[in-house]
Amino acid sequence: MESDFPSSPELISSAPINSAPISSAPISDARSLSRAASGLRCLPFSRAFYTLVQGEAISSEALCQRPDWRRFCFVSMGPDRVEEHFLWLIKLGVLRREVDGQGLTERVRLTPMGRELVAGWPGEIPRAGLAERIHQNLRRHRPRL
Repeated sequence: MESDFPSSPELISSAPINSAPISSAPISDARSLSRAASGLRCLPFSRAFYTLVQGEAISSEALCQRPDWRRFCFVSMGPDRVEEHFLWLIKLGVLRREVDGQGLTERVRLTPMGRELVAGWPGEIPRAGLAERIHQNLRRHRPRL
């Protein structure tokens, strides 16, 4: 497979600095984006939730205690269920744990790939159909099948 980037040390040193701008490189590959987009469509979070975690970190407990939680979730959930969804979104690469001076926290934020996905939908994230939800559920809970 031929690459656009030089492979030998001599060619690397003579390659022009601006030969491949970083901004044109994709953040994620197509399979990862497709898998994550499917996950977003199957989970009970609205676009408002992803906009919220793009700007600030939030924990599952804090999300459930918000008086306006209905803006962010399509169904009522407890903190444990929300945390399960957070863990799945972390595995998909959409969310990441917030870091403070002591290490990882219970709060999550949107990743660059998550920002890319959310930006791909101009309005509300479309909900997945039954077949896609079943497939995503199997992928999530029975990955070896």
